[in-house]
Amino acid sequence: MRKVKPVKLKNLTLDGRHIYVQSMLNVPSGDVSGNVAQAKALEAAGCEIIRVSIPDAAALELIPAIKSEISVPLVADIHFDYRLALGAAERGIDKIRINPGNIGSTERVKAVADACKKRGIPIRIGVNSGSLEKSLLEKYGSPTAEALCESAMGEIRELERCDFDDIVVSLKSSDVRRTIEAYRLISEMTDHPLHLGVTEAGTYKAGLIKSAIGIGSLLADGIGETIRVSLTDDPVKEVEAGYDILRALGLTKGVKIVSCPTCGRTKIDLISLAHRVEEAVKGLDKDITVAVMGCVVNGPGEAKEADIGLAGGDGCAVIFKKDEIIGKFPEEEALGALLREIDKL
Repeated sequence: MRKVKPVKLKNLTLDGRHIYVQSMLNVPSGDVSGNVAQAKALEAAGCEIIRVSIPDAAALELIPAIKSEISVPLVADIHFDYRLALGAAERGIDKIRINPGNIGSTERVKAVADACKKRGIPIRIGVNSGSLEKSLLEKYGSPTAEALCESAMGEIRELERCDFDDIVVSLKSSDVRRTIEAYRLISEMTDHPLHLGVTEAGTYKAGLIKSAIGIGSLLADGIGETIRVSLTDDPVKEVEAGYDILRALGLTKGVKIVSCPTCGRTKIDLISLAHRVEEAVKGLDKDITVAVMGCVVNGPGEAKEADIGLAGGDGCAVIFKKDEIIGKFPEEEALGALLREIDKL
């Protein structure tokens, strides 16, 4: 496992022992009540870190309004105007994200570092391929993985010169391969915690695929302390997708579903049934694997490692635990029977 310098973020510790799922509010900054409502919905969905954009001075008032209604850490996303970072620190923000490509001079960076150090607020250096420094674009010709890392390391050194080291780093690109390469490189250059994500990943289907490949590959390498699945969609779906990735890698507890792709042997409506099972167990606090299989070839045979499951027959289904069949039910009663057995686990 990669050695990580622990960073405290409100009640959380970013040290690699737990991967935290993050999302970002997408309600217009002028709508205070809408932002508060969305933040509460994200927390209810299991979001562990929430980021809010602070595009102007008026948006600073979002910070106390949101913090009074949630218990998870709130991160201020700052671009261009360092004074907004200072204002966010004054209003009790839990973490500040700055972009090396547009935050400004050394003096401005120092002002932000001093304000955050005084209050114990960590800073995320958020490098983005779309806003890389012009000097690095000229040097490398494009936002390469090496360019992203040089940008991040330059800002790390600048903060360290300001006697500040409560630092988290991200290097995001919309290119999946470049994202993976950049994080692998930076993980060898620094021990600061890393926030993972593929930026501008797209709508739900495309974004989920890109994020699963990019974030999943890095987590499998032991890289990353926080993640965000960026989707052009409801942020709650980002949280759900994040946990799906973690569960697939065995990095968090929860119900895992395994289901077969169906074939000519399938004689029940397994596709619909699998979706209904998935919806019924969503959010269930059990660390188990549930199998939904089309026939006895796949279940309980090939699914015998599942804790519990069902396998279709001719208009019916059997319920099994491990490789032992414990009951047979008509198709319309199979879901209820399965859920009753899950409750007993």
